[in-house]
Amino acid sequence: LSLKPAFRNLISGLIAEQGGAPPLCVIADIFFGWSAEVAHEFNIFHAIFSGAGGFGLACYYSIWLNLPHRKTNSHEFSLPDFPEAGHIHVTQLSASFLSADGNDPWSIFQWKNLPAWLNSDGILFNTVEEIDRTGLDYFRRKIGRPVWPVGPILLSVDNRARAGKEAGITPEQCIDWLDTKPQKSVLYISFGSQNTISASQMMQLAKALDASEENFIWVVRPPLGFDINAEFRAEDWLPEGFIERVEDSRRGLIVIKWAPQVQILSHASTAAFLTHCGWNSVLEGLIHGVPLIGWPMAAEQFFNAKILEEEVGVCVEVARGTNFDVRHEDILRKIKLVMSSENDGKGMKMRRKACEVMDMIKDATRDEEEEGFKGSSVKAMDEFLHAALLMKEKTNGGHNNNN
Repeated sequence: LSLKPAFRNLISGLIAEQGGAPPLCVIADIFFGWSAEVAHEFNIFHAIFSGAGGFGLACYYSIWLNLPHRKTNSHEFSLPDFPEAGHIHVTQLSASFLSADGNDPWSIFQWKNLPAWLNSDGILFNTVEEIDRTGLDYFRRKIGRPVWPVGPILLSVDNRARAGKEAGITPEQCIDWLDTKPQKSVLYISFGSQNTISASQMMQLAKALDASEENFIWVVRPPLGFDINAEFRAEDWLPEGFIERVEDSRRGLIVIKWAPQVQILSHASTAAFLTHCGWNSVLEGLIHGVPLIGWPMAAEQFFNAKILEEEVGVCVEVARGTNFDVRHEDILRKIKLVMSSENDGKGMKMRRKACEVMDMIKDATRDEEEEGFKGSSVKAMDEFLHAALLMKEKTNGGHNNNN
């Protein structure tokens, strides 16, 4: 909470620069719950913003407040204030949860931070009501404040391309390669910019791709225990001859560190996405109708995978985290399951469901005045802005009455 004085000075300075006019609102990350108190000192509207989805964050919030896994000897447990989440398994808990006992630094921080959300005027979510209502309703009930799902909030293709640091391949090279492949024939694999798998898991994944005979694009980084930004040593971390076989057959692209993800996911040749289930990546896949193979790594990603598989029906989970003892035979089976084009097969059902979700997301962001249609995310943004403006009007009115 030592940031409070500095934040207070920042707001005070901004108001002075604007001739005494305060900002319309303060929008704060989920780890800055304390900022609501400072905003309200200046009569400024305050909202928490979550880049995570509703369900994933609801599980995260509930587990931190209750530490239910500490109250049972079972490997499975339920959330006392979120029974709709079903059973959670200990393998779906990140390291910070597993080490939490109420006296550890993370617990001490979260037990101050999360209740402070009650001081906020509402929560903005980078999600869509139609696919995430269970988690959103948890916060409506728990916090007792408005919840505004205004997603998807994603960078444009152009901005994503510019944001890529040390790109392992240009968008043009990637598209040229994808253009040579049949529709719905390529598996895209990426664990995000902050995650990597263990050396043994990397070897098993490579063996599965080798045996699958599927086309693929794989974004690779050094495995766990090595500098994620260091040089990738294929001879140490991939099967012997793997790179040569991939290059000779033109069946796959091995991309170092970064690839143009949105361009890949939006291409007609892309059939599925093996992902760490970070929420931005999930939305980037679903907005293009791409089904998912989940390999969650940290934080709320495990719960994202859970709802996407159990409730939304667009994901199958293949592994959990970096300690999971995964076999290439199991990875291969999941890859073939999702990539299959059999009409009544699991893969086609997931693809159809992903296309339904794509349409839901697009409808949520539609704003067609002539037809009198506003999607749920557009309405939520309107409601958020109305609430912020209403507080500003009331505050200004109060000042005028005092004069």
